[in-house]
Amino acid sequence: MSTFSDTPDGFRSGFISFVGRPNTGKSTLTNALVGQKIAITANQPETTRHPIRGLVHRENAQIIVVDTPGLHRPRTLLGERLNDMVKDTYADVDVIGICIPADEKIGPGDRWIIDAVKRVAPRTPLLGIVTKIDKVSRDHVAEQLVNVHEFLGGDIDVVPVSASSGEQIDVLVDVITTLLPEGPRFYPEDHVTDEDTMTRLAEIIREAALTGLREELPHSVAVEIDEILPHPEREGVQNVHAVIYVERPGQRKILAGPDNRRLRRIVYQARPEIMDILGSNVYLDLRIKVLKNWQSDPKSLGRLGF
Repeated sequence: MSTFSDTPDGFRSGFISFVGRPNTGKSTLTNALVGQKIAITANQPETTRHPIRGLVHRENAQIIVVDTPGLHRPRTLLGERLNDMVKDTYADVDVIGICIPADEKIGPGDRWIIDAVKRVAPRTPLLGIVTKIDKVSRDHVAEQLVNVHEFLGGDIDVVPVSASSGEQIDVLVDVITTLLPEGPRFYPEDHVTDEDTMTRLAEIIREAALTGLREELPHSVAVEIDEILPHPEREGVQNVHAVIYVERPGQRKILAGPDNRRLRRIVYQARPEIMDILGSNVYLDLRIKVLKNWQSDPKSLGRLGF
């Protein structure tokens, strides 16, 4: 990785990854730290599928936040590959932030994750992060801080934050900075992510498709960008051709909705964010196809980048 030499003495830089059970607010926290949306968020567990690097720039530091899928007990080949991806990431970062929500009790899932982290990265510094503090009372936050301190061990810092309100975000940045090694700036100061455009667009569409879905269907949704071309007749307009994959014909019917109304809503929701990224007007051509049992098929997983 190239570096940039215009850094002052004592400048710190490095990588932090957040770990926690699904829906502990890792992606929302990543977006709050970066200052804009780079990671999709949804109410369903296991929303994140690719490690996404978000960049936090300060005068004295550059923090690279690696948003990863949640570590979980896998049920499919996709789940196994996501876990392997996460463990590889943890082995390479400088700090691991353990995210535990203020409104949920510490449970077996948290212990399973801590054990897995310590096996993969036994020497990597840990940081406790109590998320979603805006959802509970101050007394409850204080109680959870004590619980997390005891859970992680008394020598590990624990920071309470609210990604949605921004409370304590600057404090968290300061604490992360103290845990990073001295080093150069890895990315230009105007960069917010190193995620490629095609992946970002596919994730935006997947986020729109996940809205309102329940139970197992969200896990069966994948998105692939076929191509981006100039509109043949409208100057300044780009045609974005994309496919949403599901595993069974019945899922296709649910995702499309009666008279394709749900599919049209997905287009309506995703198009403005795609326009922001591409910097132009966009015609979004979105289709739904069945890719049978893709979560457990090695060939299909490879085709979709897993």
